[in-house]
Amino acid sequence: MLREAAEGIAARLAPVNRIFADALAVDGRAADLLQGTAAAWRTGLFDADERLEIGGGGFDLAVSILSLHGLNDLPGTLLQIRRALKPDGLFVAALFGGATLCELRDSFAAGEIETLGGITPRVAPFADVRELGTLLQRAGFALPVADVERTTVRYREFATLVSDLRRMGDTNALVERQRLSRATLRAALAHYAAKHSDNDGRLRATFDIVYLTGWAPHESQQQPLKPGSAKARLAQALSTAEHPAGDKADPTPR
Repeated sequence: MLREAAEGIAARLAPVNRIFADALAVDGRAADLLQGTAAAWRTGLFDADERLEIGGGGFDLAVSILSLHGLNDLPGTLLQIRRALKPDGLFVAALFGGATLCELRDSFAAGEIETLGGITPRVAPFADVRELGTLLQRAGFALPVADVERTTVRYREFATLVSDLRRMGDTNALVERQRLSRATLRAALAHYAAKHSDNDGRLRATFDIVYLTGWAPHESQQQPLKPGSAKARLAQALSTAEHPAGDKADPTPR
Protein backbone atom coordinates (compact mmCIF):
# COMPACT_ATOMS: atom_id res chain seq x y z
CA MET A 1 0.00 0.00 0.00
CA LEU A 2 2.90 2.38 0.64
CA ARG A 3 4.10 1.98 -2.92
CA GLU A 4 0.59 2.49 -4.29
CA ALA A 5 0.12 5.65 -2.21
CA ALA A 6 3.48 7.01 -3.36
CA GLU A 7 2.52 6.39 -6.99
CA GLY A 8 -0.77 8.20 -6.38
CA ILE A 9 1.06 11.22 -4.98
CA ALA A 10 3.54 11.19 -7.88
CA ALA A 11 0.60 11.20 -10.32
CA ARG A 12 -0.84 14.29 -8.61
CA LEU A 13 2.52 16.07 -8.65
CA ALA A 14 3.18 15.29 -12.32
CA PRO A 15 0.98 18.10 -13.76
CA VAL A 16 2.59 20.72 -11.52
CA ASN A 17 5.00 22.65 -13.72
CA ARG A 18 7.44 23.57 -11.00
CA ILE A 19 10.85 22.59 -9.64
CA PHE A 20 10.73 21.92 -5.90
CA ALA A 21 13.97 22.95 -4.26
CA ASP A 22 13.22 22.35 -0.56
CA ALA A 23 10.77 19.57 0.28
CA LEU A 24 9.51 18.28 3.62
CA ALA A 25 8.93 14.55 4.08
CA VAL A 26 6.44 14.75 6.94
CA ASP A 27 6.83 11.10 7.96
CA GLY A 28 10.19 10.43 6.33
CA ARG A 29 8.78 8.05 3.72
CA ALA A 30 8.55 10.51 0.83
CA ALA A 31 12.31 11.04 0.73
CA ASP A 32 12.79 7.37 -0.15
CA LEU A 33 9.66 6.69 -2.21
CA LEU A 34 9.63 9.92 -4.25
CA GLN A 35 13.29 10.39 -5.09
CA GLY A 36 13.77 12.90 -7.88
CA THR A 37 10.59 14.81 -7.08
CA ALA A 38 12.53 17.49 -5.22
CA ALA A 39 16.14 18.68 -5.19
CA ALA A 40 16.47 18.27 -1.43
CA TRP A 41 14.38 16.55 1.24
CA ARG A 42 14.22 17.19 4.95
CA THR A 43 12.42 14.84 7.32
CA GLY A 44 9.82 16.13 9.77
CA LEU A 45 8.42 13.94 12.52
CA PHE A 46 5.71 14.47 15.12
CA ASP A 47 6.75 14.18 18.75
CA ALA A 48 4.68 12.67 21.58
CA ASP A 49 2.66 15.91 21.81
CA GLU A 50 2.06 15.89 18.04
CA ARG A 51 4.29 18.88 17.42
CA LEU A 52 5.98 18.82 14.03
CA GLU A 53 9.76 18.89 14.49
CA ILE A 54 11.32 20.25 11.31
CA GLY A 55 14.04 22.62 12.47
CA GLY A 56 12.90 25.49 10.30
CA GLY A 57 10.39 26.21 7.55
CA GLY A 58 10.01 27.82 4.17
CA PHE A 59 9.40 24.61 2.25
CA ASP A 60 7.92 24.73 -1.23
CA LEU A 61 6.62 21.16 -0.98
CA ALA A 62 5.39 18.99 1.91
CA VAL A 63 4.42 15.34 1.47
CA SER A 64 2.98 12.76 3.84
CA ILE A 65 2.46 9.09 2.91
CA LEU A 66 0.05 7.00 5.00
CA SER A 67 0.75 8.44 8.43
CA LEU A 68 -1.60 11.34 9.20
CA HIS A 69 -4.60 9.08 9.92
CA GLY A 70 -2.78 7.82 13.01
CA LEU A 71 -2.67 11.24 14.70
CA ASN A 72 -5.27 12.49 17.17
CA ASP A 73 -5.31 16.19 16.27
CA LEU A 74 -5.52 16.19 12.48
CA PRO A 75 -6.76 19.81 12.22
CA GLY A 76 -3.79 20.98 14.27
CA THR A 77 -1.46 18.77 12.24
CA LEU A 78 -2.60 20.28 8.94
CA LEU A 79 -2.21 23.79 10.36
CA GLN A 80 1.39 23.05 11.36
CA ILE A 81 2.18 21.72 7.90
CA ARG A 82 0.65 24.77 6.22
CA ARG A 83 2.74 27.07 8.41
CA ALA A 84 5.89 25.15 7.44
CA LEU A 85 5.28 25.99 3.77
CA LYS A 86 6.35 29.21 2.15
CA PRO A 87 3.64 31.19 0.30
CA ASP A 88 2.41 29.23 -2.72
CA GLY A 89 4.00 26.05 -1.34
CA LEU A 90 2.26 22.76 -2.11
CA PHE A 91 1.05 20.10 0.32
CA VAL A 92 0.17 16.58 -0.88
CA ALA A 93 -0.77 13.70 1.39
CA ALA A 94 -2.15 10.19 1.22
CA LEU A 95 -3.91 8.71 4.23
CA PHE A 96 -6.37 5.96 4.96
CA GLY A 97 -10.01 7.02 5.24
CA GLY A 98 -13.59 6.09 4.45
CA ALA A 99 -14.33 2.35 4.46
CA THR A 100 -10.76 1.22 5.17
CA LEU A 101 -10.74 -2.16 6.97
CA CYS A 102 -14.54 -2.24 7.12
CA GLU A 103 -14.45 -6.05 6.93
CA LEU A 104 -12.13 -6.26 9.93
CA ARG A 105 -14.26 -3.82 11.90
CA ASP A 106 -17.41 -5.79 11.14
CA SER A 107 -15.81 -9.12 12.07
CA PHE A 108 -14.46 -7.92 15.41
CA ALA A 109 -17.86 -6.44 16.25
CA ALA A 110 -19.62 -9.70 15.38
CA GLY A 111 -17.13 -11.74 17.41
CA GLU A 112 -17.50 -9.56 20.49
CA ILE A 113 -21.28 -9.53 20.30
CA GLU A 114 -21.28 -13.33 20.12
CA THR A 115 -18.84 -13.88 23.00
CA LEU A 116 -19.17 -10.76 25.16
CA GLY A 117 -22.57 -9.33 24.34
CA GLY A 118 -21.13 -5.92 23.43
CA ILE A 119 -18.57 -4.05 21.34
CA THR A 120 -15.26 -2.38 22.21
CA PRO A 121 -13.11 -0.29 19.81
CA ARG A 122 -10.85 -2.58 17.79
CA VAL A 123 -10.26 -0.64 14.57
CA ALA A 124 -9.52 3.07 14.71
CA PRO A 125 -12.10 5.28 12.96
CA PHE A 126 -11.25 6.77 9.57
CA ALA A 127 -12.41 10.17 8.33
CA ASP A 128 -14.63 10.57 5.28
CA VAL A 129 -13.16 12.24 2.19
CA ARG A 130 -15.57 15.19 2.53
CA GLU A 131 -14.57 15.72 6.15
CA LEU A 132 -10.90 15.71 5.18
CA GLY A 133 -11.53 18.28 2.45
CA THR A 134 -13.22 20.51 5.03
CA LEU A 135 -10.23 20.15 7.35
CA LEU A 136 -7.94 21.40 4.58
CA GLN A 137 -10.04 24.55 4.34
CA ARG A 138 -10.08 25.01 8.12
CA ALA A 139 -6.29 24.77 8.17
CA GLY A 140 -6.09 27.69 5.73
CA PHE A 141 -5.05 25.86 2.56
CA ALA A 142 -5.98 27.46 -0.73
CA LEU A 143 -7.43 25.51 -3.67
CA PRO A 144 -8.05 22.40 -1.50
CA VAL A 145 -8.78 19.09 -3.22
CA ALA A 146 -9.64 15.74 -1.63
CA ASP A 147 -10.28 12.55 -3.59
CA VAL A 148 -10.32 8.87 -2.79
CA GLU A 149 -9.19 5.66 -4.49
CA ARG A 150 -10.35 2.25 -3.28
CA THR A 151 -8.27 -0.92 -3.37
CA THR A 152 -9.49 -4.37 -2.34
CA VAL A 153 -6.67 -6.69 -1.28
CA ARG A 154 -7.23 -10.46 -1.13
CA TYR A 155 -5.36 -12.36 1.59
CA ARG A 156 -4.74 -16.08 1.76
CA GLU A 157 -4.91 -15.96 5.56
CA PHE A 158 -5.69 -13.51 8.34
CA ALA A 159 -2.12 -13.55 9.68
CA THR A 160 -0.87 -12.01 6.42
CA LEU A 161 -3.28 -9.08 6.78
CA VAL A 162 -2.08 -8.46 10.34
CA SER A 163 1.55 -8.67 9.17
CA ASP A 164 0.90 -6.05 6.48
CA LEU A 165 -0.72 -3.70 8.99
CA ARG A 166 2.23 -4.07 11.35
CA ARG A 167 4.73 -3.27 8.59
CA MET A 168 2.79 -0.10 7.80
CA GLY A 169 2.61 0.81 11.49
CA ASP A 170 -1.18 0.63 11.48
CA THR A 171 -1.97 -1.88 14.19
CA ASN A 172 -4.59 -0.68 16.64
CA ALA A 173 -3.37 2.17 18.84
CA LEU A 174 -6.65 2.84 20.67
CA VAL A 175 -6.13 3.25 24.39
CA GLU A 176 -9.63 1.91 25.08
CA ARG A 177 -9.04 -1.51 23.57
CA GLN A 178 -9.28 -4.55 25.81
CA ARG A 179 -7.25 -7.73 25.52
CA LEU A 180 -8.70 -9.93 22.79
CA SER A 181 -9.68 -13.37 24.12
CA ARG A 182 -9.16 -16.52 22.10
CA ALA A 183 -12.91 -17.15 22.01
CA THR A 184 -13.59 -13.69 20.58
CA LEU A 185 -10.79 -14.04 18.04
CA ARG A 186 -12.13 -17.41 16.87
CA ALA A 187 -15.62 -15.96 16.49
CA ALA A 188 -14.27 -12.93 14.61
CA LEU A 189 -12.22 -15.08 12.22
CA ALA A 190 -15.21 -17.33 11.57
CA HIS A 191 -17.35 -14.30 10.74
CA TYR A 192 -14.63 -12.88 8.47
CA ALA A 193 -14.36 -16.16 6.55
CA ALA A 194 -18.15 -16.49 6.25
CA LYS A 195 -19.00 -12.92 5.27
CA HIS A 196 -15.89 -11.39 3.70
CA SER A 197 -14.19 -14.08 1.65
CA ASP A 198 -14.31 -15.14 -2.00
CA ASN A 199 -15.08 -18.57 -3.39
CA ASP A 200 -11.40 -19.53 -3.24
CA GLY A 201 -11.31 -18.77 0.49
CA ARG A 202 -9.21 -15.61 0.24
CA LEU A 203 -10.17 -12.84 2.66
CA ARG A 204 -11.07 -9.40 1.31
CA ALA A 205 -9.73 -6.21 2.90
CA THR A 206 -10.79 -2.74 1.75
CA PHE A 207 -8.35 0.17 1.76
CA ASP A 208 -9.59 3.66 0.86
CA ILE A 209 -6.63 5.98 0.23
CA VAL A 210 -7.66 9.63 0.46
CA TYR A 211 -5.40 12.08 -1.36
CA LEU A 212 -5.23 15.66 -0.08
CA THR A 213 -3.83 18.59 -2.05
CA GLY A 214 -3.63 22.18 -0.91
CA TRP A 215 -1.54 25.31 -1.37
CA ALA A 216 -0.22 27.82 1.12
CA PRO A 217 -2.07 31.04 0.24
CA HIS A 218 -0.44 33.52 -2.15
CA GLU A 219 -1.76 36.58 -3.98
CA SER A 220 -0.86 35.09 -7.38
CA GLN A 221 -3.26 32.17 -6.97
CA GLN A 222 -6.58 31.95 -8.76
CA GLN A 223 -9.37 33.48 -6.67
CA PRO A 224 -13.10 32.63 -6.79
CA LEU A 225 -15.33 35.24 -8.40
CA LYS A 226 -17.60 37.36 -6.22
CA PRO A 227 -21.30 36.44 -6.31
CA GLY A 228 -23.10 38.32 -9.08
CA SER A 229 -19.93 39.14 -11.02
CA ALA A 230 -20.58 36.71 -13.89
CA LYS A 231 -20.60 38.30 -17.35
CA ALA A 232 -22.63 35.55 -19.07
CA ARG A 233 -25.88 33.86 -18.12
CA LEU A 234 -25.98 30.15 -17.34
CA ALA A 235 -29.07 29.70 -19.53
CA GLN A 236 -27.15 31.10 -22.49
CA ALA A 237 -24.25 28.71 -21.92
CA LEU A 238 -26.68 25.76 -21.73
CA SER A 239 -28.68 26.98 -24.77
CA THR A 240 -31.93 26.84 -22.83
CA ALA A 241 -34.74 29.22 -21.96
CA GLU A 242 -34.43 31.30 -18.78
CA HIS A 243 -37.42 31.59 -16.44
CA PRO A 244 -37.75 34.11 -13.60
CA ALA A 245 -37.71 32.73 -10.06
CA GLY A 246 -41.07 31.26 -9.14
CA ASP A 247 -42.12 30.65 -12.73
CA LYS A 248 -42.35 27.15 -14.10
CA ALA A 249 -41.55 26.09 -17.61
CA ASP A 250 -44.38 24.65 -19.72
CA PRO A 251 -44.09 20.86 -19.23
CA THR A 252 -45.97 20.17 -22.48
CA PRO A 253 -43.70 18.28 -24.91
CA ARG A 254 -42.81 20.22 -28.03
